[in-house]
Amino acid sequence: MLTVLGRRNSANVQKVMWALGELSLQYVRDDVGGSFGYPDDYPNPNKVVPTLMDDQQIVWESNACVRYLARTYGQGTLWPDDDACLTEADIWMEWQRSDISFAFFPLFQMLVRGLPATPEEISKKVVACGRWFAQLDQQLAGRQFICGDQLTMADIVNGAMAYRYFTLPIERPELPDMQSWYQRLCERPAYQKHVMIEYGSNLEQWNTHEAANANIQ
Repeated sequence: MLTVLGRRNSANVQKVMWALGELSLQYVRDDVGGSFGYPDDYPNPNKVVPTLMDDQQIVWESNACVRYLARTYGQGTLWPDDDACLTEADIWMEWQRSDISFAFFPLFQMLVRGLPATPEEISKKVVACGRWFAQLDQQLAGRQFICGDQLTMADIVNGAMAYRYFTLPIERPELPDMQSWYQRLCERPAYQKHVMIEYGSNLEQWNTHEAANANIQ
Protein backbone atom coordinates (compact mmCIF):
# COMPACT_ATOMS: atom_id res chain seq x y z
CA MET A 1 0.00 0.00 0.00
CA LEU A 2 1.29 3.43 -0.97
CA THR A 3 1.01 6.23 1.58
CA VAL A 4 1.01 9.92 0.74
CA LEU A 5 1.70 12.39 3.53
CA GLY A 6 0.27 15.77 2.65
CA ARG A 7 -2.87 17.89 2.69
CA ARG A 8 -5.28 17.52 -0.20
CA ASN A 9 -5.27 21.20 -1.25
CA SER A 10 -1.51 21.38 -1.80
CA ALA A 11 -0.66 21.71 -5.50
CA ASN A 12 2.45 19.60 -4.95
CA VAL A 13 0.44 16.87 -3.25
CA GLN A 14 -2.08 17.02 -6.08
CA LYS A 15 0.61 16.06 -8.58
CA VAL A 16 1.23 12.83 -6.71
CA MET A 17 -2.44 12.07 -6.12
CA TRP A 18 -3.28 12.62 -9.77
CA ALA A 19 -0.45 10.29 -10.82
CA LEU A 20 -1.79 7.64 -8.44
CA GLY A 21 -5.24 8.09 -9.92
CA GLU A 22 -4.04 7.78 -13.52
CA LEU A 23 -2.16 4.61 -12.61
CA SER A 24 -5.13 3.16 -10.68
CA LEU A 25 -2.93 2.49 -7.65
CA GLN A 26 -4.23 1.85 -4.15
CA TYR A 27 -3.13 4.40 -1.57
CA VAL A 28 -3.75 6.03 1.77
CA ARG A 29 -3.38 9.79 2.16
CA ASP A 30 -2.75 11.33 5.59
CA ASP A 31 -3.36 15.04 6.29
CA VAL A 32 0.02 16.64 6.95
CA GLY A 33 1.33 20.18 6.52
CA GLY A 34 -0.43 23.52 6.55
CA SER A 35 -3.02 23.73 9.32
CA PHE A 36 -2.49 20.04 10.10
CA GLY A 37 1.14 20.48 11.12
CA TYR A 38 3.86 17.81 11.05
CA PRO A 39 4.28 14.79 13.32
CA ASP A 40 7.53 14.45 15.25
CA ASP A 41 8.51 11.40 13.19
CA TYR A 42 7.77 12.99 9.82
CA PRO A 43 10.21 11.24 7.40
CA ASN A 44 11.23 14.30 5.42
CA PRO A 45 14.01 16.54 6.77
CA ASN A 46 12.63 19.63 5.01
CA LYS A 47 9.16 19.30 6.56
CA VAL A 48 7.32 20.04 3.36
CA VAL A 49 4.68 18.02 1.52
CA PRO A 50 4.29 15.61 -0.11
CA THR A 51 6.21 12.64 1.16
CA LEU A 52 5.55 9.32 -0.56
CA MET A 53 6.06 6.01 1.23
CA ASP A 54 6.13 2.73 -0.72
CA ASP A 55 6.94 -0.06 1.73
CA GLN A 56 10.46 0.85 2.91
CA GLN A 57 11.04 3.37 0.11
CA ILE A 58 10.59 7.02 1.12
CA VAL A 59 10.46 9.71 -1.57
CA TRP A 60 10.12 13.46 -1.15
CA GLU A 61 10.14 16.45 -3.49
CA SER A 62 6.95 16.37 -5.53
CA ASN A 63 8.44 15.90 -8.99
CA ALA A 64 10.69 13.13 -7.66
CA CYS A 65 7.57 11.44 -6.28
CA VAL A 66 5.87 11.66 -9.67
CA ARG A 67 8.98 10.29 -11.40
CA TYR A 68 9.13 7.42 -8.91
CA LEU A 69 5.51 6.47 -9.51
CA ALA A 70 5.86 6.78 -13.29
CA ARG A 71 9.09 4.78 -13.43
CA THR A 72 7.94 2.10 -10.98
CA TYR A 73 4.31 1.67 -11.99
CA GLY A 74 3.80 3.53 -15.27
CA GLN A 75 6.26 2.06 -17.75
CA GLY A 76 4.91 2.76 -21.23
CA THR A 77 2.34 5.28 -19.99
CA LEU A 78 3.39 8.09 -17.66
CA TRP A 79 6.97 6.88 -18.13
CA PRO A 80 7.43 6.77 -21.93
CA ASP A 81 9.14 3.79 -23.56
CA ASP A 82 10.68 5.98 -26.24
CA ASP A 83 13.96 7.50 -25.03
CA ALA A 84 13.47 10.77 -26.91
CA CYS A 85 9.99 11.18 -25.48
CA LEU A 86 11.27 10.33 -22.01
CA THR A 87 13.96 12.99 -22.30
CA GLU A 88 11.41 15.54 -23.45
CA ALA A 89 9.14 14.70 -20.52
CA ASP A 90 12.03 15.17 -18.13
CA ILE A 91 12.86 18.55 -19.64
CA TRP A 92 9.32 19.84 -19.12
CA MET A 93 9.28 18.53 -15.59
CA GLU A 94 12.39 20.57 -14.85
CA TRP A 95 10.83 23.57 -16.60
CA GLN A 96 7.84 23.33 -14.28
CA ARG A 97 9.97 23.05 -11.16
CA SER A 98 12.07 26.09 -12.00
CA ASP A 99 11.03 28.56 -14.67
CA ILE A 100 7.26 28.78 -14.38
CA SER A 101 7.15 28.05 -10.64
CA PHE A 102 9.21 31.15 -9.88
CA ALA A 103 6.47 33.27 -11.46
CA PHE A 104 3.30 31.37 -10.63
CA PHE A 105 3.60 30.31 -7.00
CA PRO A 106 4.39 33.83 -5.69
CA LEU A 107 1.40 35.10 -7.69
CA PHE A 108 -0.86 32.49 -6.12
CA GLN A 109 0.45 33.36 -2.68
CA MET A 110 -0.28 37.03 -3.31
CA LEU A 111 -3.80 36.53 -4.63
CA VAL A 112 -5.03 33.71 -2.38
CA ARG A 113 -2.71 33.04 0.53
CA GLY A 114 -2.37 36.58 1.82
CA LEU A 115 1.24 37.31 0.85
CA PRO A 116 1.61 41.13 1.01
CA ALA A 117 2.04 42.63 -2.44
CA THR A 118 1.43 45.84 -4.32
CA PRO A 119 -0.69 45.93 -7.50
CA GLU A 120 2.52 46.50 -9.44
CA GLU A 121 4.12 43.36 -8.00
CA ILE A 122 1.04 41.33 -8.85
CA SER A 123 0.95 42.72 -12.36
CA LYS A 124 4.60 41.80 -12.94
CA LYS A 125 3.95 38.19 -11.90
CA VAL A 126 0.86 37.99 -14.11
CA VAL A 127 2.90 39.15 -17.09
CA ALA A 128 5.73 36.75 -16.24
CA CYS A 129 3.31 33.80 -16.04
CA GLY A 130 1.87 34.68 -19.43
CA ARG A 131 5.34 34.87 -20.92
CA TRP A 132 6.42 31.50 -19.52
CA PHE A 133 3.16 29.73 -20.34
CA ALA A 134 3.52 30.93 -23.93
CA GLN A 135 6.45 28.51 -24.15
CA LEU A 136 4.21 25.66 -23.08
CA ASP A 137 1.54 26.79 -25.52
CA GLN A 138 4.09 26.60 -28.32
CA GLN A 139 5.18 23.12 -27.20
CA LEU A 140 1.57 21.92 -27.32
CA ALA A 141 0.93 23.11 -30.88
CA GLY A 142 -0.30 20.14 -32.90
CA ARG A 143 -0.12 17.81 -29.87
CA GLN A 144 -2.68 16.30 -27.56
CA PHE A 145 -0.26 16.34 -24.65
CA ILE A 146 3.12 17.86 -23.85
CA CYS A 147 5.19 15.04 -25.36
CA GLY A 148 2.81 13.87 -28.06
CA ASP A 149 -0.46 11.95 -28.11
CA GLN A 150 -0.06 10.26 -24.73
CA LEU A 151 -0.31 11.66 -21.21
CA THR A 152 3.07 11.51 -19.46
CA MET A 153 4.61 12.62 -16.18
CA ALA A 154 5.28 16.01 -17.82
CA ASP A 155 1.55 16.63 -18.11
CA ILE A 156 1.05 15.62 -14.48
CA VAL A 157 3.34 18.23 -12.97
CA ASN A 158 2.33 21.03 -15.34
CA GLY A 159 -1.36 20.17 -15.40
CA ALA A 160 -1.67 20.41 -11.64
CA MET A 161 -0.57 24.04 -11.92
CA ALA A 162 -2.73 24.72 -14.96
CA TYR A 163 -5.98 24.33 -13.01
CA ARG A 164 -5.04 27.18 -10.70
CA TYR A 165 -3.69 29.34 -13.49
CA PHE A 166 -6.91 29.10 -15.50
CA THR A 167 -9.16 29.68 -12.50
CA LEU A 168 -7.39 32.67 -10.94
CA PRO A 169 -9.11 36.05 -11.52
CA ILE A 170 -6.38 37.43 -13.76
CA GLU A 171 -5.98 38.45 -17.38
CA ARG A 172 -4.27 35.81 -19.49
CA PRO A 173 -2.80 36.06 -22.97
CA GLU A 174 -4.23 34.02 -25.81
CA LEU A 175 -2.94 30.48 -25.24
CA PRO A 176 -5.13 28.39 -27.56
CA ASP A 177 -3.13 25.18 -27.54
CA MET A 178 -2.58 25.25 -23.80
CA GLN A 179 -6.28 26.01 -23.28
CA SER A 180 -7.26 23.01 -25.43
CA TRP A 181 -4.84 20.79 -23.50
CA TYR A 182 -6.26 22.03 -20.21
CA GLN A 183 -9.79 21.22 -21.36
CA ARG A 184 -8.68 17.68 -22.21
CA LEU A 185 -7.22 17.33 -18.73
CA CYS A 186 -10.49 18.54 -17.21
CA GLU A 187 -12.26 15.59 -18.83
CA ARG A 188 -10.09 13.05 -17.00
CA PRO A 189 -11.72 11.57 -13.87
CA ALA A 190 -8.45 11.47 -11.89
CA TYR A 191 -7.81 15.13 -12.67
CA GLN A 192 -11.31 16.07 -11.60
CA LYS A 193 -10.92 14.21 -8.31
CA HIS A 194 -7.40 15.18 -7.28
CA VAL A 195 -6.66 18.53 -8.95
CA MET A 196 -9.92 20.40 -9.50
CA ILE A 197 -10.30 21.27 -5.83
CA GLU A 198 -11.78 24.58 -4.68
CA TYR A 199 -9.20 26.84 -3.03
CA GLY A 200 -11.10 30.08 -2.40
CA SER A 201 -10.16 33.66 -3.15
CA ASN A 202 -8.55 34.76 0.11
CA LEU A 203 -6.76 33.35 3.14
CA GLU A 204 -9.93 32.81 5.17
CA GLN A 205 -11.56 30.84 2.36
CA TRP A 206 -8.33 28.90 1.80
CA ASN A 207 -8.30 27.78 5.43
CA THR A 208 -11.98 26.85 5.28
CA HIS A 209 -11.46 24.69 2.22
CA GLU A 210 -8.35 23.11 3.72
CA ALA A 211 -10.31 22.04 6.79
CA ALA A 212 -13.19 20.76 4.64
CA ASN A 213 -10.81 18.50 2.71
CA ALA A 214 -9.53 16.69 5.79
CA ASN A 215 -9.79 12.88 5.59
CA ILE A 216 -10.94 12.87 1.95
CA GLN A 217 -9.03 10.24 0.05
